[in-house]
Amino acid sequence: MNASSGAVTTIRLGLLGCGTVGSALARLLAERGATIAARTGIQLEISRIAVSDLSKTRDPLLDAALFTDDAAAVVAADDVDIVVELIGGVELPRELVADALALGKPVVTGNKALLAMHGAELYAAADATGVDLLFEAAVAGGIPLMRPLRESLVGEPVRRVMGIINGTTNYILTRMTEAGASYDDALVEAQDLGYAEADPTADVEGFDAGAKAAIIASIVYGRIVLSDDVHHEGISNLTADDIEVAARLGYAVKAIAVVDADTSAAEPAIAVRVHPALVPLDHPLASVRDSFNAVFIEGDAVGDLMLYGRGAGGGPTASAVLGDIIDAAVNRAAGTAARIGALPRAQIRPIDELSSAFYLRIAVVDRPGVLAQVADVFGRNSVSIQSMEQQGLDDEARLIFITHVSQEAAVKATLAELRELEPVSGIHSVIRVVGHDD
Repeated sequence: MNASSGAVTTIRLGLLGCGTVGSALARLLAERGATIAARTGIQLEISRIAVSDLSKTRDPLLDAALFTDDAAAVVAADDVDIVVELIGGVELPRELVADALALGKPVVTGNKALLAMHGAELYAAADATGVDLLFEAAVAGGIPLMRPLRESLVGEPVRRVMGIINGTTNYILTRMTEAGASYDDALVEAQDLGYAEADPTADVEGFDAGAKAAIIASIVYGRIVLSDDVHHEGISNLTADDIEVAARLGYAVKAIAVVDADTSAAEPAIAVRVHPALVPLDHPLASVRDSFNAVFIEGDAVGDLMLYGRGAGGGPTASAVLGDIIDAAVNRAAGTAARIGALPRAQIRPIDELSSAFYLRIAVVDRPGVLAQVADVFGRNSVSIQSMEQQGLDDEARLIFITHVSQEAAVKATLAELRELEPVSGIHSVIRVVGHDD
């Protein structure tokens, strides 16, 4: 993308929000503006900034005259060509983004919750007015993911996308794995470092990753998937024992999002879930540490791809936002747009219809014949055991199973029956095993 020898076109930006990401974006524009202009023929200029608190101290790089507390006025202003939404939340951004698109103004956003809830109407609105709605920063922070999925892989039969797309949970699990920390202690560390919020529910229970997974599924398969379609399981019940046993068996425990579908079907049913998983140590996702993210893409033609990097933070997220701004600016100058269009609603495959291998940790009374009783329950429900080990703990024993790939419904039936079995004192862990050719 090289600029011709002609005049430079100025594209003016209206920022909605100027927190960590907005300030980092302004610094990137100041540092890289001349290079961007030289390479694209586009001069990017911030013309207005909407914030909720005008009294707050701002980056001295930004002229105080740019600020207003009237976000709607920024969207409507004649001197705003592209709207950049960085305020978060859902209902107010929904209104502002819809207004900008109706006015024929491209929008760049990093708002995953907005797109996971209202993506269908906003994609259609952008298509109706022929402008860009770009959201690279909404899913994997600084990792270029949406653009490859929307453009480079649009013709690829993608079988599955599997990723670590929440840095908080990955940091917690890294500390539990490498330092033997408890979940509670690792969470406190994550909060102290600013990786986790005071209320970490959205991260540790999988809702943040679920919104991102819904967006990924919508783009990969061209069908609208909403946050409510995603099956969520969190990491708060994981123990150091589970992680130690998993490592001994050749696995790392990761919180992952999985999106897949039968691409051979005319109307593929899409499965989207977020949950802890045992990942084989030789799988690329197993080595992703700390707050880093990674997305593993499996395609019929291209084979396996992995994208890796910082999934959050002011600098990485601002980099993704800037990339989208440049795309939108170049397209606006050329009178074109990268459209998604009006997508139909997805058919969602229920979790009970899916299949996976499972890791199970079960506490039983330590006496002769108990293992046979437990194994009989597995057999009656058509769940095949791949491996088993028994550890004695005084009068109680711990049975650890890895199953062969089995249907979720069959495993649930097995667990329900085991809970009613007299020698079983508790089922302490049920974790899926992924990453093999299943």
